[in-house]
Amino acid sequence: MTVPQRVVVALGGNAMTGPDGSATPRAQREAIAVAARHVAAVVGLGVAVVVTHGNGPQVGNLLVKNELAAHVVPPVPLDWNVAQTQATIGFTLADELDAALAAGGLPHRTAALVTRTLVDPDDPGFATPSKPVGRHLPREEAQRFLDLGQDWEDRGARGWRRVVASPEPRSVVDAPAIHALVDAGFVVVCAGGGGIPVVDDDVAGRALRGVEAVIDKDLTAALLAREVAADTLVIATDVPQVQVGFGTPSARPLQRVSAGEMRAHAAAGQFARGSMGPKVEAALRFVEGGGRRAVITTLEHISDAVRDDDVGTVVTP
Repeated sequence: MTVPQRVVVALGGNAMTGPDGSATPRAQREAIAVAARHVAAVVGLGVAVVVTHGNGPQVGNLLVKNELAAHVVPPVPLDWNVAQTQATIGFTLADELDAALAAGGLPHRTAALVTRTLVDPDDPGFATPSKPVGRHLPREEAQRFLDLGQDWEDRGARGWRRVVASPEPRSVVDAPAIHALVDAGFVVVCAGGGGIPVVDDDVAGRALRGVEAVIDKDLTAALLAREVAADTLVIATDVPQVQVGFGTPSARPLQRVSAGEMRAHAAAGQFARGSMGPKVEAALRFVEGGGRRAVITTLEHISDAVRDDDVGTVVTP
């Protein structure tokens, strides 16, 4: 196959924590260092690379801090939490990527960009918040956050959990800046956690403001890949290939598959909404929107996936 010219690599938020889920600063930096070495290997293929990442565990930790300190410090809105985790993960990834690139004898430098993603204020997701975030709490502890106007749901024996809107991403506001950095030779880290959700209150004046929401990181990765003119989207996950019939005796991995075939599998309910479903949907949106190929595979295989159609699950138009 022809090696692509520009690649977007989407890292999961769990790739930013320790193997046991530990989110101490040391565990996060060690995990990010491992991810950085794999991303540097992609850069070493001679392609321009844009990196985006998840932030679920990190936002969850910030929400716990908000809860514990709510009686002393006013909780900050969710868009602020996304911005804070973007900045923290971004600078750490930039540091570790710079080190990995230098160790590989590569001249590139890394730039991390705090990135906004435009959503529609009339998106139906705002009317029915459904994305669970943070930890479970007893009813009496959740009440103080209900009093602050947050949405919480009774999740049975586990307790109450906050739910937030998860609107569709419409555009990556800072795509022109990402383009400029890539064209200048930087490896760019951006759009973490799906991007900071913003709405446009004034179409003519571009009056943007943040909103309380969480955007699906994989769907933003597909949008980002199109908007920065990437020809390949690589989604790193914890399995080497997507499977149909997952968890059944008839389970089988998918290797090379057309968008039409993958769309049919998705329509048949083959992919869980909370795990593989968004990754498959992101891959489909990218290739159906003009992308050349999308690959879903493990972090360890992302550089192989960029240059080899026999690695991971490869989705083509």
